[in-house]
Amino acid sequence: MHLYNAWLPPAVAEETKKEKESFGKVVKAVKESYKVDDSESVYSTLKWVSVIDLFIKAKSELLLEDVTVVVEIGLELFRISENKLYAQVRWGNLLVKILNKYRKKLSLRVQWRPLYDTLIHTHFKRNTGPEGWRVRQRHFSTITSLVRSCRRFFPPGSASEIWSEFRSLWENPWHNSSFEGSGFVRLFLPTNLDNQDFFSQEWMYSCLDYWDSVPNSQFWNSQWASVMARVIKNYRLIDWEEFLPTLFNRYLNMFEVPVANGSGSNPFSVDVSRNTRFLFSNRTVTPSKAIAKSIVYLLKPGGSAQEYFEKLVNLLEQYYHPSNGGRWTYSLERFLAYLVPIFQKRLQYEQMSRDNGTESQLFLQQSDRVSFINALLKLIDRGQYSKNEHLSDTVATATSVLSYLEPSLVLPFLASRFNMALETMTATHQLKSAVMSVAYAGRSLFLTTLSSSPLKPDDVGGANSFIDLLMISLSNSLLGIDANDPPKTLATMQLIGSLFSNMALLEDNTNELSLLPEFRFSEWLDEFFCRLFSLLQHLEPSSVLNEGVHSPTTSGTFLVEDGPYYFCMLEILLGRLSTTLYKQALNKISKFVKTNILPGAIAEVGLLCCACVNANPEVAVFHVVEPLLLSVISSLRGTPVTGYGGRRTSEAIGPSKEKATLSPALETAIEFQLKVLSVAISYGGPALLRYKDEFKEVIFSAFDSTSWKVNGAGDHVLRSLLGSLILYYPIDQYKSVFLHSASASLEEWISTKDFSNTQPPAGPKWHVPCDEEIQLANELLKLHFDCALDDLQRICQSKIHSDPGNVKEHLKVTLLRVDSSLQGVLSCLPDFRPSVRNGMVEDPGLFSFLIAGATGSLVGSRELREKAAEIIHAACKYLLEEKSDDSILLLLVIRIMDALGNYGSSEYEEWSNHRQAWKLESAAIIEPPINFIVSSHSKGRRRPRWALIDKAYMHSTWRSSQSSYHLFRTSSNISPSDHVLILLDDLLNLSLHSYETVRILAGKSLLKMLKRWPSTISNCVYTITEILKSPSSPEYAVLGSCAVLSTQTVLKRLTSDAKALSSFLRGILSSSHHETLKAQKAITELFVKYNIYFTGVPRNILRTSGVHSDATDFSDLVSEIGSMSFESGNLHWRYNLMANRVLLLLAMSSANDPHSSTNILKETSGHFLKNLKSQLPQTRILAISALNTLLKESPYKVSTGNPVFSGDLQGNTKSSLEGALSSIFEEEGFFNETLNNLSHVHIITDTDSASSRGHQGNSSFQSLADKSITHFYFDFSASWPRTPNWISLLGSDTFYSNFARIFKRLIQECGMPVLLALKDALVEFVNAQERSKQSVAAEAFAGVLHSDVAGVSEAWDSWMMIQLQNVIHSQSVESIPEWAACIRYAVTGKGRCGTRVPLLRQKVMDCLMNPLSQTVTSAVVAKRYTFLSAAFIEVSPQRMPIAETELHYKLLEELMGNMSHSSAQVRESIGVSLCVLCSNICLRESCTPSNSHEGATGDAYGNLKAGSWKKYLVQRASELVVNIQKIGSYDTLEIPTDEVLDNGILNDHSRDDVNWMETVFHLIISSLKSGRSSVLLDVIVGLLYPVISLRETSNKDLSTLAKAAFELLKWRVFRGPNLQEAISLILSSASDSNWRTRSATLTFLRTFMYRHTFILSIVDEKQIWHTVVKLLADNQIEVREHAAAVLAGLMKGGDANLAEDFRDRAFREANIIQKKRKQRNLQSRRSVTSIHGPVLALAACVLSVPYDMPSWLPEHVTLLARFVSEPSPVKSTVTKAVAEFRRTHADTWNVQKDSFSEEQLEVLADTSSSSSYFA
Repeated sequence: MHLYNAWLPPAVAEETKKEKESFGKVVKAVKESYKVDDSESVYSTLKWVSVIDLFIKAKSELLLEDVTVVVEIGLELFRISENKLYAQVRWGNLLVKILNKYRKKLSLRVQWRPLYDTLIHTHFKRNTGPEGWRVRQRHFSTITSLVRSCRRFFPPGSASEIWSEFRSLWENPWHNSSFEGSGFVRLFLPTNLDNQDFFSQEWMYSCLDYWDSVPNSQFWNSQWASVMARVIKNYRLIDWEEFLPTLFNRYLNMFEVPVANGSGSNPFSVDVSRNTRFLFSNRTVTPSKAIAKSIVYLLKPGGSAQEYFEKLVNLLEQYYHPSNGGRWTYSLERFLAYLVPIFQKRLQYEQMSRDNGTESQLFLQQSDRVSFINALLKLIDRGQYSKNEHLSDTVATATSVLSYLEPSLVLPFLASRFNMALETMTATHQLKSAVMSVAYAGRSLFLTTLSSSPLKPDDVGGANSFIDLLMISLSNSLLGIDANDPPKTLATMQLIGSLFSNMALLEDNTNELSLLPEFRFSEWLDEFFCRLFSLLQHLEPSSVLNEGVHSPTTSGTFLVEDGPYYFCMLEILLGRLSTTLYKQALNKISKFVKTNILPGAIAEVGLLCCACVNANPEVAVFHVVEPLLLSVISSLRGTPVTGYGGRRTSEAIGPSKEKATLSPALETAIEFQLKVLSVAISYGGPALLRYKDEFKEVIFSAFDSTSWKVNGAGDHVLRSLLGSLILYYPIDQYKSVFLHSASASLEEWISTKDFSNTQPPAGPKWHVPCDEEIQLANELLKLHFDCALDDLQRICQSKIHSDPGNVKEHLKVTLLRVDSSLQGVLSCLPDFRPSVRNGMVEDPGLFSFLIAGATGSLVGSRELREKAAEIIHAACKYLLEEKSDDSILLLLVIRIMDALGNYGSSEYEEWSNHRQAWKLESAAIIEPPINFIVSSHSKGRRRPRWALIDKAYMHSTWRSSQSSYHLFRTSSNISPSDHVLILLDDLLNLSLHSYETVRILAGKSLLKMLKRWPSTISNCVYTITEILKSPSSPEYAVLGSCAVLSTQTVLKRLTSDAKALSSFLRGILSSSHHETLKAQKAITELFVKYNIYFTGVPRNILRTSGVHSDATDFSDLVSEIGSMSFESGNLHWRYNLMANRVLLLLAMSSANDPHSSTNILKETSGHFLKNLKSQLPQTRILAISALNTLLKESPYKVSTGNPVFSGDLQGNTKSSLEGALSSIFEEEGFFNETLNNLSHVHIITDTDSASSRGHQGNSSFQSLADKSITHFYFDFSASWPRTPNWISLLGSDTFYSNFARIFKRLIQECGMPVLLALKDALVEFVNAQERSKQSVAAEAFAGVLHSDVAGVSEAWDSWMMIQLQNVIHSQSVESIPEWAACIRYAVTGKGRCGTRVPLLRQKVMDCLMNPLSQTVTSAVVAKRYTFLSAAFIEVSPQRMPIAETELHYKLLEELMGNMSHSSAQVRESIGVSLCVLCSNICLRESCTPSNSHEGATGDAYGNLKAGSWKKYLVQRASELVVNIQKIGSYDTLEIPTDEVLDNGILNDHSRDDVNWMETVFHLIISSLKSGRSSVLLDVIVGLLYPVISLRETSNKDLSTLAKAAFELLKWRVFRGPNLQEAISLILSSASDSNWRTRSATLTFLRTFMYRHTFILSIVDEKQIWHTVVKLLADNQIEVREHAAAVLAGLMKGGDANLAEDFRDRAFREANIIQKKRKQRNLQSRRSVTSIHGPVLALAACVLSVPYDMPSWLPEHVTLLARFVSEPSPVKSTVTKAVAEFRRTHADTWNVQKDSFSEEQLEVLADTSSSSSYFA
């Protein structure tokens, strides 16, 4: 039994034993309610889903056989309910919960294929149903979670099936299918034991190759990193060593951080289609979790992973520093947040295996643990004082967990940090973080001081110093209690609560056993209360008190609002004090409460008293409650009374004419005392009985008072008193029961998992009401509930007051008494009995018991609740007639109805709002399951007993709210009691009230009732839709109606009740007469919501068989809505749109149903085709969505398998819709009008951004609401283009692919007649001038070209080709983007991977390849190349037919010859085309061996095929660099001005060279942007030198391009032979004669070294070091300084030995120079350069450790400072370096300056004027 159930109140805990049996019954009922052969029967099982969920949430003990049966039934139901998304969502979510909970106990086999088929069918195909996108989104997240939960049950062999299934998707890495494939592999690939044979070294190699194929895409990296992490974790036997360099290099580069002043994010990451990003939503930030998991599981004794991890930490640690924050902080913070718990999990698993006697050589030893934690401490050290709150919290939590794993490392670190924070009190965020860290690590500090092995007895880190630390933190923390600094105050309270949760008893004693032997608790306590009272006196409420009915008890200062640290700390403190100290505290508190009235801190003072009473009720009631009671009684004695309080006295009811009032001061004092009293007695229990007469007196007097505030406070007291008498709640929760084995003064913490079957630990003592308490509660109910109801009846029936003011007062007080009685007893007052429809026959579906739960002992009777319902119904009627404008009274009535009708809902709300949930998550009170301090390990996290009791209490509260909730929902024969129905009607009326507050509150209560009794929803819908239809309904009634209808509870009902649905639709569509803005907005929002949550129509509505009134009703409904959706009527356009949308939803629903007739489909398809030429733009857009959905057949399509000849078509296969459609489009001028109307949708703006590509670009005139009505989910799930967008030349087009798809589907559905009808209009529009008409023409043209129907080839030859040539030759340039998109659409490959070639692709390409005449303008040339690159992007390189390969080489030759074109625009388009061509060719060659060209005709391109174009590009580029640089230097010598240069000094020859070079740069930039660089790396590496050396030339354009390429190259990682070549090129350019090239090389080196840290060989690294060190002596000052900066970076993350070697050498050389300087004999002879080099080397060493103080640094920095008297530039280098050193060490200087000697500090002080800083 779960601990929380074992700890329930005794009566309830006994009941839970029956749950096993009742679950068995439920399972049996589920089995009976579904039939294997009837897929519709899944709907009858849905009502059981929430019941099964109930048992899971209740943590009941269930039989494993029953659970297995449920899982099997669930999986079967999931499989057969294809297209029933809602049913799949419900069952899927339940299965996920069960599988996750019982994953280790179940033995199942689950097949992956059905899950995959469902996923594809629902989310990756175009035939999507009508369901709203919210439903589909939920379905997607359900099915992906289900796959994740089922992965561990996939049978052997499924891994290789899954891998081979998806591998084909990655063939072409530049197609969206490859991104989908990576998402699928991540989702499906199982890494369970059954499949371990599949994973091998070879698999790893292929996996890394695939990962490599798409560079710079975070999405791609996330998917692969995730797969890797799972494989690494589960298969430790693979030898990972050889993969470590590659993996760590990947991980490092996945953190996008700014390297060497670069940007912090990749300038151009590959574009993943919106659909894929949405479906596999891995927010495309760094996959920190996967990286952390991989690193932790790669560690092994003697392996090199630890070394790599330390290197990674060295490189990343600087970005954790507070001064280096940025957008990367989030992913780094997550990285740390995952590393620690995953590491702890691994240790826990290994420890448990050891305990069970299995040992493996892969288990980590202590030394491995130490080195890993040491590395983590570096990150923790940097991030501890981060200004980013998440990071500082993560750091504190990490410190806490690690302190249990390796206290000897972590605790001394923690102590020194805490002391440092105390010394620098000025930075408050530092102090808060330090206090939090000690709070989180409190327990490990205690345990360490107790653990028998002293760590370092005489050293600073000894156990005694930790005791001192605890004492210092306790005494200093009191200074943190400050009303002006909430965060620090709360941190302090958390610290006190955390430390005292560890101590069994707080008392003053000096014996050795106590935890803090020297600590004087009584003095501390005095000081604590002194500070606390001062805090309470200075508090200011954060919000103005609201004077509503129910002003909250809380005054709302930060102590109560910002988490329950305050109350918790008081409970623990007062619960743990020894008797003498408790009395001391009680006296102080009692005195404080008696002498202070603090209206600004009611809740705070109340909680203080409550904690006292909770700790020791008998004593505290006497000291705290009694004085308050007597004080209130005496204050109220003699004040004016109304007589409404329920006292049956002889005095006349109703005060005299002039109303007497209380003075404001007295009113405030009484209110304060009453409210404090109400909070104080919450847990008083039997101790309150001796004051029962005083309580009755106080409550009477409070309700009798003339002040509404006092009445309200009396309400609080009554409610609280009832609760504390009859409810179950734990007492003595904070007393310490379990003592730790190491010391009796330390509390033992416990885990819920360690006691599954054995005897559970001593549970809480519950307050179980005694007879006297129940008797008193019944008396109070009689007085303030029963009698108040009688009063209420009298007021409403007989007019007993002449004055309406008195009536209102009397009503207010009477209703308040009823309300507070109900809120006090909660569900202890028995519920109504539901009525059974067919007599009293026992229904087999009826359960008398599901789960156990009770709030307290029963009081009152069911009759009392029924009486209340009748009287409140009468009162409500009276109020609506007489006082309908009095919101206070109405709100009170609604609250009473809510309490009467929604049995158990108050408990549910209390459970969901439970503010103390923090405590269980705060690291301060969690002891991790693995604890090496005292070597005690457990199965789960351990917590203090009080925290677990708190959870058990909340669990009990939740159970009490649920125990009867589902009992009657499962049976159809049971309806709610009549009393519920009358309350429901009243609430429905109130939810249409004219006051918004009344409507909202009534709506909430009504909704809860409807949810519990779904059978009542239909009547509500009928009532409300009548209001919408009626023209005379006021605006507020419409708003109220919409609010009720738009709830999911009601919308869900519409899917099963046909009558309600037609009533709902007719109501909405005939509500256009409500013309106010608010009403229209509400109706539109309701309709949009209906769309978003649409799950289908009731199934019985579609049945045509039999004499079914529903079916005829349905066709009537369709025709009625159809007539509304024409424009003929004078209906507002939005209603026309809504009618059309409903028509479409109904048509789609009927299309999915096999039993429905096809007439509806025909009519609707024709209707929407007509709508294409509608005058209303919104309706046109909806028509497009509709046709895309409805046109599904394609009888005329020519597929490769069966070419259709025109002769076969006669009467062979015809589409069912063809007849209906052809009559429409063959009308005269139909297409002309349609194209014209569609062109108006294309709004061309100057700022059209590329983000609106392809789909809903028409956003500029659509509001969000219209969008959700006109667009469909699949509008983007079938999104086009299917390849990433990266060509900037294509600009932002207004080409809408869904328009193109209309024409394509129409031609496929109806064949050539469409094309004939369309021809004239299309030709006219192709030649039109306006861009919007061109856009439509491009869309229609694209659709036609891609349709592949029989006869389209002939049409191409006869007229389409000529039109395309006209487009190419036309002079207009603004519509280039649309036509480029048209061509791209026309040649897009078919099928999921885009590998099937469309019919006309070859012809379109041939047409584009036709050479242009010599006379055309350069714009036309550029246009043709743009079109060509758009076409070639869509080619699948691996599957290219020979003809396409020939085209590639033909075009390549043409482009190569044209690279020096004079127009910049043409050069850019040539560069882009070259990138596409070359990458296609290379990818094809890598997939197919070189002999694949033998079929090629002739050998015209033999040279090119042999790859000679690569050599040509690289060689020619390196020759031209020299020429261009010569020109540059020649120009700078001769003619300094730029203008003349451009005026023709450059001869044609050199101008050609520059142009050629520009084209090459365009090629490099395109290949890096497009993600195609992986196959072109050999070319790119060969072109490194030109890019580096031409960054600074006299030709501005060339330099700009070189810089752009340079920036992109910085992000590229090279591998293998390419890396070697890159290094040799870099080394040679570092010794280039031109200093600018040397400088640029150094810039490149900084990022290059970082990007390749892990994969550079030692030899290469040494070479690079030596080269850079040589440049320190360069004769150009910029190069020298640059080299120093590079060296500083290299020392941070490079090879440690090289760095040490360099440091020593730098120090030696500088020292020698310094000594000689002193002798003054080399003054004249040494050049500045020869001194500047060594000084720069020293500066580099100093700057390589920005925040630390290693032992060598003081000497180095002092020696550097001695050079300050040298002439410039040496002097400026020294001052800059020392200033930077100061800036980065300023935070911790107080501590770090101790590393320097006095003399060294003086030398440092001399370098700056502000010497005092370093004093």
